[in-house]
Formats: sequence, structure tokens, C-alpha cells
Amino acid sequence: MSLAFVNALECKEPHSDEIWAVAWTANNTAVSASADGTVKQWDSTSGQVSISRPPHNLAIVSLSVSPDGKFALYNGLDGTTWLWNLQADTVVGRHESYDRSTVQGAEPSWSVSLNPNGTTYAGTSSSGNVNIYSANPDSFGTRQAVLTSGRSRHGMDCVHSPDGTRVALSNEAGQVFIFDLESQALTSTYSSHAMCVRSLAWSSDGQLLLTASDDKRLILHDVRSTPSGKPGSGAVATLTGHSSWVLSTSISPDGRLAASGSADKTIKVWDLSARAAVSTLQESGEVWSVAWSPKPPAPGTAGAFITGGQDGHVRWWRSAGTGA
Repeated sequence: MSLAFVNALECKEPHSDEIWAVAWTANNTAVSASADGTVKQWDSTSGQVSISRPPHNLAIVSLSVSPDGKFALYNGLDGTTWLWNLQADTVVGRHESYDRSTVQGAEPSWSVSLNPNGTTYAGTSSSGNVNIYSANPDSFGTRQAVLTSGRSRHGMDCVHSPDGTRVALSNEAGQVFIFDLESQALTSTYSSHAMCVRSLAWSSDGQLLLTASDDKRLILHDVRSTPSGKPGSGAVATLTGHSSWVLSTSISPDGRLAASGSADKTIKVWDLSARAAVSTLQESGEVWSVAWSPKPPAPGTAGAFITGGQDGHVRWWRSAGTGA
């Protein structure tokens, strides 16, 4: 089986440099973060910018949006982190994670993830740790915990589980770690990849974690946590077909499909139960970020997703039916 996806919409005022992160919010807007130092929110009907932040002097490398679509957390190349209230268009939190004058052993954040419960956020560092910070505007950026992987390798991505009880970390050496936030314990370590893992995606039920790597593969992991504390079975499927680094991945809200963006200038859509690619879309440059619409697909359709990449354009893609 194959699925057809069409480029339904393209943004009207593209970024002037690469887009490194996109998110599709619950309010049907898109948010993009770019190497040009700006973060923009887009109308998903017109493709027009609705609000944007003044440019930072360095690239914005990471983006995380709250489940209700009201807040966007984003992080700069220097480790400055902001919390943006999208409804009021105001920055309600700003933290310089690299500032060692106030916190001993402060570590500049790279990837950041807002906990779905909204009270904390996580940030990766070059030391292999995940730092947990307050997301409360009154104490934004106050470090509350340090989760240690035991590997002193740069943290590439961190993402909370949908229920906010766990956080996953990937590093430049190809390892993936899962921490339980309540106990602050490292519960699982996976060494499924031979090279850097740049992107992580949880299924909406928190049972699966998809990892995207420079080794050109995506690997699906069973990460179910049982009442006894025994972790899931780990790697259960390998998705191959990209001819270069896999830079980004996202799982559809119904858990049936995954999308991936690659340095080979393609987007692939995967059927997770069949463990196979069902659509390949050609882009003009490297695809640094993909994100599914959080809205479950209508009956008989495969849903929709957005992409951002080398050419600075946000694009909306929707399913157009199935083929033999």
C-alpha cells in the first residue's frame, strides 16, 4: 500500500535561514524556530505570520509547545531559553543557562522540552545530563534536578513522554536514555544506533519511542513501563530507506504513521505496523523538522503534518488518499 500526500500550503514570509524546529499546536497554528534567530507563529489556513519574536543574535535550535497550544518554549545556540505566551504574545520567562555566576556548574542547554504539566522543563547539555528547570514565570530557569546518564556525550534531543512522567534523552554517540521524573532514576538505556541520534518521538500512549539517526535509520523502541518497574523490550523495528542522516521524526496522534525528514532532501511517511515506507516526498533541501497535526485524522484519511528545513519555508502536507 502507498499513501499520497500533497503540499497543501506554504508559508508566505519564509525565514531568511534554515528552520531547525517546527510544531503544530492544538490551536491549529504552526510555530517555527530558525537559524535566523527568529521564532514565528503561522496561521495554518492562510500561511501568514500571526505573531513573531524579535530576532536573537544567534540561531534558535530547539522548540517545544505546550499540549494546549498556549505556550512555546525555545532555546538559542548560546543556551538562552525563553517561554513565550502565544495568546498574549509576551515572553513570560527568560533564562541564561550558561551563566555560571549565579549557579555553580551551570550547563548551557541545547535541546529543551516543556513538561506537558507545564510546571517544569528539561534541557540537555554537553555533559550528558538532563537538567530540570522551573517553568513557573516567577522562578523560571531555577534548576530543580540533574538527571545523569553516565555518558559524557553531548545531548542532542530531549522529549517528555505525553503524560509528563518520563523524559527521553539522545546523544551524539547514538545512545538513548529514559528517566523517571518522580524518582529521578535512569530506567532504560538503548544503544540501537551506531551514530548520533538527532530526534526522538513518543507515541501518544507513551508505549513507543521512535529514534532518528545519522546512521540513516529510524528505530522503533518498546518503552512501556510496567507496574513492577520492568522496562519494555527495547528495539522492535528498524525503518530503512533514507540515503543520508535522518534529522527529524514525529508520530501521528493515532499512532499508525510516522514522518521523517532527512539530509537526503526527502520526507518519508512510514506505516508503523507494516514497518514500511508508504510515501516519499521530495524537498528542495535538507528537512530539519517534521511535526504531525495533534488533531486525530478524519475517518478514511491519513492526517496532516508540517515540515521546515534548509530553504526556510514552513510547508503543510495533507493526505490525498491511498494507492495500491
